[in-house]
Amino acid sequence: MSEIPSARSEIADLEGYHSPQVEVDVRLNTNESPVPPPVGFFSALADAVRTLGLNRYPDRAATSLRSALAHRYSLDVAQVFCGNGSNEVLQTVLLAYGGAGRTAAVFEPTYALHAQIARATGTRVVTGRRDDDFALSADVVRSLVDAERPDVVFLCSPNNPTGTIDAPEVVPAALESLGEYGGLLVVDEAYGQFSTSSAVDLLGEDRALVVSRTFSKTWALAGLRLGYLLGPSWCLSELDKVVLPYHLDAVKQAAGVLALGYAPEMEERVAALVAERERVTSALRELPVVVWPSAANFVLFRPGVRSGSEVWQGLLERSILVRDCSSWDGLAGCLRVTIGTEEEDDRFLVALRELLREGTPEDGI
Repeated sequence: MSEIPSARSEIADLEGYHSPQVEVDVRLNTNESPVPPPVGFFSALADAVRTLGLNRYPDRAATSLRSALAHRYSLDVAQVFCGNGSNEVLQTVLLAYGGAGRTAAVFEPTYALHAQIARATGTRVVTGRRDDDFALSADVVRSLVDAERPDVVFLCSPNNPTGTIDAPEVVPAALESLGEYGGLLVVDEAYGQFSTSSAVDLLGEDRALVVSRTFSKTWALAGLRLGYLLGPSWCLSELDKVVLPYHLDAVKQAAGVLALGYAPEMEERVAALVAERERVTSALRELPVVVWPSAANFVLFRPGVRSGSEVWQGLLERSILVRDCSSWDGLAGCLRVTIGTEEEDDRFLVALRELLREGTPEDGI
């Protein structure tokens, strides 16, 4: 028998990034929108698809979509890059600015795919630590950047899976340190619309700062996989050299343009989810759990009387799926629940109360 090919050693050592996909009544594990796109979106998309000419390749530059996003953020079209979800956007950044002999920095616990994609592109990963409340200080960022001089620094605000937002001085401190030698700062704002602060306001042609966002959450288009990057034109022009030709299909481009026309409805949904997030957080604080404040569309908590894995399994047995973060760096025993509809969240809270009550020792025992 002949020898079979082997993957690069750094790939062989990786594990794929997955979240469970099982049939349940209440799915609160992947931070999706709990409701579909607004009424009228699908008929408008169907009308648009009929005119696309699918026998031809799509607009390689995604001009209409990038122009619509540029208008939304008061940027130039050359300052917008689009991809198949923000994960492809981040991968493209690392193909251009990472790779063999280069380094990316992350601050754990944070979104696992920052390090995963970096390693998949052959980029060395260095790690800083958030504090016990998952806050990130400017001093911690500055210290790691000065010591390691990474080519790419990832920040995530609101941070996934903790929901915390970075202090306003963190991005300027990172940019100052990176400017000493020419590093790039990537701020992942997949949940940025749920927060009151954003690094978008700091973008400029004279700053090595890019901000990634997605249509998956607030625009209710997770099934389409559409994300984008905002940043200086000199940076984004490098991404066009490494991204695959015609990578963004015509249907996706049309859907993105149409979605941006529903901005008022999106903003109403964001406001409703933020209010529901606060309601769920308040309810969790009445239970024997540790709960962290969130600026995203999810809440991280740690059960106090039963293990996180036991609670996760108990919820699953009740046809409720949340994210088990117990095995993640710095998150022992933690679970993350996506904010759903009021009905879904009530069902989750009722089930959680039952499980925690079952785990509470009776008086005198």
